Amino acid sequence: MSVTLDLSRASSPALKTPVNLSGLTREALRQALIDAGVCPPEKARMRASQVWRWIHHYGVTDFAQMSDIAKDTRAALASAFTLARPEIVERQVSKDGTRKWLIRTAPGIEIETVYIPDVGRAGALCVSSQVGCTLNCTFCHTGTQKLVRNLTAAEIVAQVQVARDDLEEWPSPKEDRRLSNIVFMGMGEPLYNLDHVADAIDIISDNEGIALSRRRITVSTSGVVPQLQALGERTAAMLAISLHATNDPLRDQLVPLNKKYPLDQLMAAIRAYPGLSNARRVTFEYVMLKGVNDSPEEARALVRLIQGIPAKINLIPFNPWPGTDYGCSDWKTIEAFAAILNRAGYASPIRTPRGRDILAACGQLKSESEKVRASALRRAEQAAA
Repeated sequence: MSVTLDLSRASSPALKTPVNLSGLTREALRQALIDAGVCPPEKARMRASQVWRWIHHYGVTDFAQMSDIAKDTRAALASAFTLARPEIVERQVSKDGTRKWLIRTAPGIEIETVYIPDVGRAGALCVSSQVGCTLNCTFCHTGTQKLVRNLTAAEIVAQVQVARDDLEEWPSPKEDRRLSNIVFMGMGEPLYNLDHVADAIDIISDNEGIALSRRRITVSTSGVVPQLQALGERTAAMLAISLHATNDPLRDQLVPLNKKYPLDQLMAAIRAYPGLSNARRVTFEYVMLKGVNDSPEEARALVRLIQGIPAKINLIPFNPWPGTDYGCSDWKTIEAFAAILNRAGYASPIRTPRGRDILAACGQLKSESEKVRASALRRAEQAAA
C-alpha cells in the first residue's frame, strides 16, 4: 500500500469551497454527481462521461458551455461544483521560447510550471507535485524552499490545463500537439505525494480527455525506494532517477535522501521496477557540477553502477541560481564525460539549458513568495550548530 506524506497541519485552515471536478478521477466524478443529487445512480456513469469530455477534451471552464446537457442539470452542476482555473500570478517567456507560469491555487499556495518547446515529440510540460520540497538537495534552488504541502490532483491537473489554455490546445488534438510530454520534475518529490500524482496521471492519460500516453509521462524521484514498485504498478509511467553521484558519501552530500535509502537499495529497486525493458528504459539524471562529480573516474563508476539496467543518462549542465556555491562543469569536461558513457553503450544526451534567463531551467523553480537563499540558510544553520 502506498503512503502519502500527511501535511494537513502544514497549511492553515481554509474555508470550504466547491469541489473542482477537474481533479476527480472518473469514478470519483461519477460518485460526486450522485452525492450532490445532480443525477440518479443509474444515469451517473453516462452523465459523468459527458461532463468528463467537456472538461478534459474541450477544456471548458463554464458548465453553461456543456451544450448536450439539459439546462437544469447544468444549473445543478454549477451550484455544487466549480471548474475554475487557478490564478496566474505571473507569466514569463524566455528568449528561447520556454514559458513559465507562477500559479496561485489558494492563499499562500504558489507553484511554478514550465513548458519547454522542442522536447520529447513536440514539447514537454514540467509540473510540480508539492509546494516546496523536503529533500534539501544542495545544488537545487527548489530545495531551498521549505515544504508547505502536497498538491491535490486538481492542482496538478490544473497546471496542464493552464499550459494548454496558453498554448490554445483545446479541444485535445490527435496529432500535431504542442504539448506532447509531461514530466514530474518541478517542485517537490512526487513519491511523497503518490496518491494525488497517480490520480492526476489517470486523468491526464484518459483517452477521452487530454489523452497523453503514459509512455509520454515521466515521474522523476530522488529515490524514495519503498514507493518505486507502487509507482510502476499504479501509473505505468516512465521512471527517471535524480542520481547525480556514483558513491554514497558524495550522494549523501548532494542528495541527503541517500542517507535513508543508499545506492545499493536504490539500484535494487530500480532493477525491479515494473515494466522496465529496452523499450521502457529508466532515465538517470546527472547534474554536472564543476570539480564535484564530473571526472572521468566518476563517468566510469557510473557505467559500473548501472550495468545491466536498460537506461539512458541525461547529463544536465548545472543551472546557476542566486546564492549557490556550485559551478557548472566546463563544456569539454561534459563532452568527455558523455563520451565515456557513449562508448559503454549508453545514450547520454547533454541537456541544452532552457529558460535560464527566467529561472525556469532544471533545479531553478521556486515560488516567488519564498526568497531565502540557500547559502544564507546554510550559514545560519552552521552558526546555530
